[in-house]
Amino acid sequence: MRKPIEIRKAHFPGRAPIDSYGNGGFRFADMSHRGSLLMLPSGIYGWDMQEGDPLTADNFQRVLEEAADIDVLLVGTGKDIRPLPAALKAVFKEHGISSDPMSTGAAIRTYNIMLAEERAVAAVFIVV
Repeated sequence: MRKPIEIRKAHFPGRAPIDSYGNGGFRFADMSHRGSLLMLPSGIYGWDMQEGDPLTADNFQRVLEEAADIDVLLVGTGKDIRPLPAALKAVFKEHGISSDPMSTGAAIRTYNIMLAEERAVAAVFIVV
């Protein structure tokens, strides 16, 4: 008897550049993912965020847990750039993380370059 399909939270246990994005998802490592992403040193995770959702420290908890391995956090805020709230920037600073908000497309391009340079970079991409 076959086991039923198991639905898990999205996770890719490695680092990979983004090959393409749009239409509600991303392609990376010969896979596709619908929805937003966290790109962390420990891997790539699905992220329950949509364009316009509040940017609070609670939404970035997994990022903060890996702060020791992150120098720069790129924040892809959707189609348009959206400033990070001062309270969130302060939390990142307390954890030694420099944060840089930009549109998701710009964040992806910057992330891919920094990843290729083997920099201590992480990123969050809100789906477009």
